[in-house]
Amino acid sequence: MENKDTFEDAGDQSDSSTQISEHSLGKVGNIQPLKSADRIRILTSQRSLQLLDDMVREKKLTVQKTSDTLSACRLRSKMLAKQLDHVDMEIEREEEAGNVAAVSRLQAVSSRLCTELEREKELELRLALTLKQNLVELWQIETEQERYDILREQLQKDEEELQMQYQEEREARIWKEKITALQAEGTRRTREKREEEARRECEERNKKLLEDAKRNHEKAVCFLRQSMARIHEKNAKEEAKAQEHMERRIQAVLSLKTSITSNRERLQTLQILNKAKALEAKKEEMKMREAILAEGGNAIREVFLHKRQQEHEKRKEAFRELQKSRKMEIVSRILQERAAVHKQRKSQSPTKAIKARGKLEDPSVQSRKAWQSEETCKHADGETPQPWRSPSVCSLAGEGTAPQGETSESRPQDVLWESGDQDTERDKTLLVPEFPGLWSQEYYLHKVPKAEDPAQLAIRAVRKQMAKKKMEKLQAGILPKQTVPAQEHKGCAFHSKPSCIHFKDFDVGQIYKKKIVLTNACYSVNYCRLVGISEWLKDFISVDFDPPGKMSSGMSCEFLVTFKPMINKGLEGEVMFMAQTGSFSVPLKCTVKTCMLALDKELIDFGSLVVGETISRPISLTNSGALGARFKVHTSAGATSTLRATVKAAPAIVVTEHPGACDPEEEGSTGPVAAGDPNKSCAEPREGMTPCATQEPRSSRATEELGQGELNTRSDLDTDNADNLVELSPEETPIEIMLGKVTEGEIGPFSSVKIPVLFVPAVPGDVRAEFVIVFDNPDCKPLSFSAIGVSVDVPIWVPQPSVDLRICLYERLYQDSVEVRSRATTTLRLKFEVCKELSKHMELLPKTGYIQAQSSFSAQLKFLPRRSLPEDAGSYFNAETGILEAPVTILILDKAKKVNFTVHAIVTTSDLEISPAQINFGYCTIYEAVQANVTLTNKSILPQEFGFVGLPEFVEVQPNDGFGIILPLESLTLDIIFKATKAKEYSFELTCRTEINRQFKLSCKAVGVHPPLELSHSLVQFAATALNSVSSATLDVLNSHVDGNPLTHPVPRVGSGSPVPVGPTSFEFHVPQDCPVTITPSVGTVLPGQRSSIRVSFRPALSEQQIREEAARRLSTAAVPEAGAQISSDPPQSPVGKKKKDSKKERNKLSVSISRGRTGSRKSLASVHSPEEPKAKELKPEAAQAFLTRSFRGSFNKFIIPCSVASGHASGEEGSGSLPCSPHNTLYLELHCPAVAPPVLVVSDSGINAADFGDVSVGHRMMKRITIENISPGKLELGFSVLNPNGPFLLVRAVGTLEPGENKPLIISFCPSEDKWFLETLDIRVAKTKLSLCLSGHGVVPSTECSVGEVLDMGYVMAGDTVTATVQIKNTSSLALQFSVQLESLSPTRDRDRQKIPSFLTSSPQRTEIVGTQNYNGFSVFSVSPTEGRIGAGMSQDFVVTFSPDHESLYYSDRLKVLLFGKQTAHEIQLKGAARDHPMFVEGGVPLDVPVESLAVTSPVAPQEALERGPQEAERSLLLLLEFVEGSAEPARAEITVGAIQSPQLTGKKAVEFSLAGGAELQRAGFQLDGAKGALERGQLKRIGVSWLPPADLQSSDPPLVSALLTVKGDITESYRVLLMARVVSAAAPTG
Repeated sequence: MENKDTFEDAGDQSDSSTQISEHSLGKVGNIQPLKSADRIRILTSQRSLQLLDDMVREKKLTVQKTSDTLSACRLRSKMLAKQLDHVDMEIEREEEAGNVAAVSRLQAVSSRLCTELEREKELELRLALTLKQNLVELWQIETEQERYDILREQLQKDEEELQMQYQEEREARIWKEKITALQAEGTRRTREKREEEARRECEERNKKLLEDAKRNHEKAVCFLRQSMARIHEKNAKEEAKAQEHMERRIQAVLSLKTSITSNRERLQTLQILNKAKALEAKKEEMKMREAILAEGGNAIREVFLHKRQQEHEKRKEAFRELQKSRKMEIVSRILQERAAVHKQRKSQSPTKAIKARGKLEDPSVQSRKAWQSEETCKHADGETPQPWRSPSVCSLAGEGTAPQGETSESRPQDVLWESGDQDTERDKTLLVPEFPGLWSQEYYLHKVPKAEDPAQLAIRAVRKQMAKKKMEKLQAGILPKQTVPAQEHKGCAFHSKPSCIHFKDFDVGQIYKKKIVLTNACYSVNYCRLVGISEWLKDFISVDFDPPGKMSSGMSCEFLVTFKPMINKGLEGEVMFMAQTGSFSVPLKCTVKTCMLALDKELIDFGSLVVGETISRPISLTNSGALGARFKVHTSAGATSTLRATVKAAPAIVVTEHPGACDPEEEGSTGPVAAGDPNKSCAEPREGMTPCATQEPRSSRATEELGQGELNTRSDLDTDNADNLVELSPEETPIEIMLGKVTEGEIGPFSSVKIPVLFVPAVPGDVRAEFVIVFDNPDCKPLSFSAIGVSVDVPIWVPQPSVDLRICLYERLYQDSVEVRSRATTTLRLKFEVCKELSKHMELLPKTGYIQAQSSFSAQLKFLPRRSLPEDAGSYFNAETGILEAPVTILILDKAKKVNFTVHAIVTTSDLEISPAQINFGYCTIYEAVQANVTLTNKSILPQEFGFVGLPEFVEVQPNDGFGIILPLESLTLDIIFKATKAKEYSFELTCRTEINRQFKLSCKAVGVHPPLELSHSLVQFAATALNSVSSATLDVLNSHVDGNPLTHPVPRVGSGSPVPVGPTSFEFHVPQDCPVTITPSVGTVLPGQRSSIRVSFRPALSEQQIREEAARRLSTAAVPEAGAQISSDPPQSPVGKKKKDSKKERNKLSVSISRGRTGSRKSLASVHSPEEPKAKELKPEAAQAFLTRSFRGSFNKFIIPCSVASGHASGEEGSGSLPCSPHNTLYLELHCPAVAPPVLVVSDSGINAADFGDVSVGHRMMKRITIENISPGKLELGFSVLNPNGPFLLVRAVGTLEPGENKPLIISFCPSEDKWFLETLDIRVAKTKLSLCLSGHGVVPSTECSVGEVLDMGYVMAGDTVTATVQIKNTSSLALQFSVQLESLSPTRDRDRQKIPSFLTSSPQRTEIVGTQNYNGFSVFSVSPTEGRIGAGMSQDFVVTFSPDHESLYYSDRLKVLLFGKQTAHEIQLKGAARDHPMFVEGGVPLDVPVESLAVTSPVAPQEALERGPQEAERSLLLLLEFVEGSAEPARAEITVGAIQSPQLTGKKAVEFSLAGGAELQRAGFQLDGAKGALERGQLKRIGVSWLPPADLQSSDPPLVSALLTVKGDITESYRVLLMARVVSAAAPTG
């Protein structure tokens, strides 16, 4: 009721909230939404307006840009106008000054400015016009934009309405979500209420169940206790049986062990005897030889004849033995054949009886009658029928099969069963099904189908005709061949999976279905259809198949087969199909459930058993079919229960020794045959069963090995048994072999049942019983099996006639109980006797006793073997093998009979031998451990536990800390490790104690040494290092000896000797030459209290000897191809170190090195003797090294590096030995060096893991390509170490991954920054290994010397002539230099530099013009050859500079740059030259013109016209400035140089004459002339000297300025106005 009310309240709330939300939604829905057409219109209008706005913005931007450009153009026009005005002013100024060149230049500038100004004005006009047009367009667009303002407002309103509509829709969705949330909340609350109510009901239900469970638990506990009690009782019985079985197995194993031991000892004895005989034969031969020689005969001949005689005798003896063995084999075969014939005769009578009965009645009827008769007999005798037991389910793995072949007993019975089955099948009749089939249904003929379309009927008729034709072809055997190129398909076109449809073990009334897959196996397209099934299967089988149509080759389809069994009968048939290539069928088979029964064996052999005992053996009945059956076991009617013919031949000793032996007569026994399938014979024997044929030789051998005493005992017992035996009548014969509890029951499908058979011997003799198992299923034929046993009878017997004490130790007491049993009816008096030889070591207590009738008696056997046992025991003890066989006799005093049993034991010692008995460790430092090996030998044949106990703290025994188990006669090598704790002499003993508390001593001596230095680590374990890689470790050598007071702390000393003085101590590491380890520094000195760091590097590499051997092998293989096929391609041994040394050898090596240290000698760790090597020119070490590296399999080597220690400073070089060192203070560094094959291999540069850049110029970058290859089988991820970021090496291109066998290049650059050697290592990391590349390079500063200075003046040349000069540059560095030559006039920046202000417009100090006048013809005035090349180290290079002007000019100039490596300027040479049209020149004074030619172009015909008009005088000006230093006595001097040009064009012309006309005016002004007149030959120069001394009347404010005329006459006459200006300057005043 509460739940209903809650649910109603929730419903009311949800209804109210729903109504509210619907009301609000109704309000929202009243607003009219915009149509989709309106929305599209709004969007289109918005897009149009946006486009119009973009046009307005674009036009405004265009107008703005145009106006800005116009403003800039107007500004440029103003600037040009100003520049033009300024140039005009300059022109006026220069015209006033008379500077014609400047005026012409400025006029050209003015014309250029005018042209630019006109261009700017034209551009201004165009820009103004463009701006006007753009403004007009902008105004038009703005006008158009204003027209759409109304539309814009309308669009804005529409957008607002659209946004409002969107907002309302969002609110509506929110209201709907709220409504949904309220409804969900109400549903959740309702569900929670229901869940709460269900949980309460569940809790109440659980409470009730818990109470019921408690009550049931209490009841179950009671039943469980009862069941557990029964189970415990059953388990106890099973454990007892298992214990008995285990004891029997242990006894068998012990006897086997004893026989093995005896055989081994016998073999050892035979070997020793053979050796002794051989030694004696040699001695006799030597004696015979000496005797013959003494007689003077031919010793060799006589000895040879004697040996031949001996061999002949041996052959005769061997032939006799072979004849004996063959005779024995023949006799044994004859006996076996007789036994087989006898057994066959015995088995004929029961077989005939079975055949006779089989002819009269059917086996099934016989089995039923036997079953009924047995039941009636049991009820008649008053027995109650036992309840049926359900058989235990066993695994089918235990199914047994019989051995091959069938005996005469089983074959007739099988034939009989087969004939009976055929009669039964003939008598069967057809059965009527339980329900009617389809044939009983009536078919209504009046039901006619509807009329069909005529077109469809025509199509159907055509199809029928086509199908009919195809069927006729198929019936006629005309089938299309399924062929493909070069192949034709044969066989069935379709394959089915499974190949046979098999319904097995079916039940009537059930439905079974199977899906079958058909696959097109032909080579072309095919199809199939269902034809039908076999006629007799149609009532039970239905096939569901949908034809798939055309199927390509390899395609498959499915069909379903349904089986409805109605009768319990097997069926066989087929499902038939039709394909394009013919018909095919799938076989179908239905099999009913069957019962297939079989026995695991047909013969149970109990062996020999003493009368009165009971033994049980099971036999397994297995059903491998799916149908169960009931069975019953009974004794066969025709079997004889006992056979007493051989009762006297059953000795107790033989039975006890060999309980598993088989009678030879049972050799023809057969294995089981399955009852459900009589036609199939089993081909393999069952596991665990041993055929009697294999056991017979063992039993015969065991019988032959019995001693004479045992045969005597047997004859006595047989006589006694013969007296006690009484012939019994058949009615009084007891049943000795009988069935156990399970005699009948039910065996389920696929299960097995064990049937126990008991043997209770009552009368001595052989017993045999035959049993038959019958079944209630008439299809199952009876199975038979036999059981045999032998019973023996003596007055007393010993259950264990052989007491095995196993292995015993000397001086240890061993006890055992000997049980004697009596089967007599009276009390007997017994006496135990031990042979006299063993009376001191063995006794039986009590010595005399009485055994009651039908009871047992136990005596205590005590055995204490003493050391004198080998001497006392005599023939009973074998001293070599330690085997003791002691006979013990039990006398029956009343009857004067005796029973013997034997005590077996193997007596051994418990000694352990330690070799050597004393160890001297020698001198051992406190920083290392010395190891010595001792051999511990077990002299016993028993394993012994041992342990070294009470060890001092400085001694360790390994392995297992000195504890362990040593096997018989085994020798163990133990490591005694001694580590001195302080410097003193040690003498101690080690005690080895065994488990029986025996002690063995080992004496040890040693001397402890405290060296003055110590290593921070004495063991370095390198990581796995690839070939040609480096692994490094850093160690410290410490000198902690700072105080020599031995009372405060231990001081360095040797044993108890004097302390080492405090001071600097030196060390030296002695590394062998062939060791791949380097130690740096290997020699050093450590001050007290300080340390010195050393670096140990391991660099595995292939040895040169091994590379040469491999190269020689490859060379020989190439030279002799036949021999190359025989050469082994196995990879070589590990190159790092010549041999692998195990830990023991390394430890021996340690102790050896210490012993060498005493004598002061030192040896290298390895030495290599190289054989004769072929010539180096013929070998190819690169290929051999690559092959060895690829085939390297890895190695592991240990090295022990000695370090000598001496007091004082190390003054000499390594190994100088200048300081005396004690060998006892030697330190040892152990290195573990594993080497592996590199996963990555350098294949460039002959496989060398180094990149040597050689000499590289500073600042120059050199690239190198290194190719690496992946030689591992997997993909590699590569990593690289970080190079020095401030260093010259740079990894330009790295490699990320490498596929197997792939190679990729690494690019490394080297750019040195200073003049020195650079070394660095690049590690290529691959997985756990790395490959080290050594990078090296030498930075060299290039230095050169030039034969000329900074200026190369080519002098004066006739225009059109060519002059050359040679410049030599020498390379003074050790680096070959790459050079290139550049001329400034050909520089690519030449045109850009010419846009600057002309240099003549600036003042003279600011003038930096480099390139002067150039040729008119466009060719360079100066040219250099060669322009590029290479200068070797210490070599020189000549450069030819050619000067070829084409017109007259005094200012030809250029600059020559010599660049190294394309970027470093080595030399800059200023090239100068002058050209004249006439063969004379004048130079000197202050230049009055600019070094730049006029802009005016001179016509090239002007000089020719001048020549035609004849020579003319031209006057030029020269200014000589003479400055007299005030107060100086030297006059001011100046010079004018007049020269005649040497040219091939002027051959034969007159010389040049010159004269400087002075006058009184020059003298008055103080000027003096020197060489004012003269004549010049071609190529000569003369100087006219001018000196000036100020006259007395000189006015400082008016310096003198005097002119003189210089006339030069050549082919023409030239006049120069020489202006002489002089002034007086103070000594401190700067000169012009």
